[in-house]
Amino acid sequence: MADKPSRYAQVLAWLDQHIIKRLYTERVRRVILQSLPFWVASLLTGLVAVGYEELFVWAEETSFTWMHRQPLLVFAVTPIAFVIAWLLVAKLAPAARGSGIPQVMAGIELSKPTAYGHTGYLLSLRVAVVKVLSSAVLLIGGGVIGREGPTIQISAAIFRAINRLQPAGWPQLSRQIALVTGGAAGLAAAFNTPLGGIVFVVEELTQTHITRFRTAVFTAVIIAGMTAQAIQGPYLYLGFPRVSASTGWFLGIVVFVAMFCGLAGALFAKTLLWVNGYRRRFKTMPQQAAWVAGCGLVLAGLAFWVGTDAIGTGKPIINRLLFQNDHLTPWYLFPVRFAGMALSYSGGAAGGVFATSLSAGAILGDALSRLVNVTPSDTNLVILVSMVSFLTGVVRSPFTAAILVLEMTDRHSAIFQLLLGGLMAQGAASLIDPVSFYEHLKEGFVREAMAQPVTRENRSESSRTE
Repeated sequence: MADKPSRYAQVLAWLDQHIIKRLYTERVRRVILQSLPFWVASLLTGLVAVGYEELFVWAEETSFTWMHRQPLLVFAVTPIAFVIAWLLVAKLAPAARGSGIPQVMAGIELSKPTAYGHTGYLLSLRVAVVKVLSSAVLLIGGGVIGREGPTIQISAAIFRAINRLQPAGWPQLSRQIALVTGGAAGLAAAFNTPLGGIVFVVEELTQTHITRFRTAVFTAVIIAGMTAQAIQGPYLYLGFPRVSASTGWFLGIVVFVAMFCGLAGALFAKTLLWVNGYRRRFKTMPQQAAWVAGCGLVLAGLAFWVGTDAIGTGKPIINRLLFQNDHLTPWYLFPVRFAGMALSYSGGAAGGVFATSLSAGAILGDALSRLVNVTPSDTNLVILVSMVSFLTGVVRSPFTAAILVLEMTDRHSAIFQLLLGGLMAQGAASLIDPVSFYEHLKEGFVREAMAQPVTRENRSESSRTE
């Protein structure tokens, strides 16, 4: 019995010598230390994404409630909300305006050592906080916006902050990988679509080969998505709509609808660019405030005429069309939503176009299915293809759009039709503008960030080696 401890010691010594030391090498230790901050950032991203979603749900329900009770309030509440949301951005963090995805793309481009100090203008925690506040105020007031693009910018800001907090001697992954990974984690947590987050990185955020960042992206997407699922459960963004994946002659309808919706999405993107260009004519704060209030007032008129379908994210409309479609949606709802999205985005506050583009595509698809006499059993497929196609027309990421809609509905039987729709929409949209909406805006944010003075803290950050 006396020799038992020595035998245990011998066993432990053998395990340490032959197993642990061989597995836990210096390379493994370095990889773990490199990945640990990303795991923390992914966990925070999942928590923040859930909180942001809950805030958005509350804000949208609040806007519906007050509009149902006192419709005339829209002529006061909506313009005031537009102005407050704009002022938060204009005074506290100008880079918090709009979607957030072009800012992340610009931040990735500025990730080289000579320019990294300028990324703080685009992706600081202050920008993230203002993003949340401005978008919430705008949505309460009836803005037609989504939270997915803002979630991506907020996530990238979290990853950047965690990356900057690492001690000088800590083995680090590159700053570019931090921002790319943050974007993927943000989209995955926002939509509960891990594959969509990965494809989005490859297709939209970066042109770099995926082998450079695949492990970081995969683990971040898993951690952020599972954190969101742990709180909300394994939900689907749009449930399980009934879909019959028709082929044969019906593919002709799919191609027609996809090209039409792709053109409509590209036209919407051009409209946003034109309106934003026109808005820059107003130089003084009173002129800009008048423009913003005017946008709010026009949207108020549309909301008073149409009702709550004219405001908000549009998710309730998608669910109604997919699950309770009475095939009586008025023809004018699409142009009203189109105008509402443009007015909300051009007001200069924070808010994305992902979810609202999906809802616009769903409305347009429903109208087209009635126009070409599609049977009710095939209408849902047309609507899903239209959602993919309109979003593709705006953002020019056909595979991301198809995978997002696929994961949001779990309709794997329609994957080929969704991919076909995305590709046809991409080709049609390129006829209007070969450059994506986000690429246009990214260049402006790069110039804007480079024109900002670099703080002492960010200057020292730029001097650190990659």
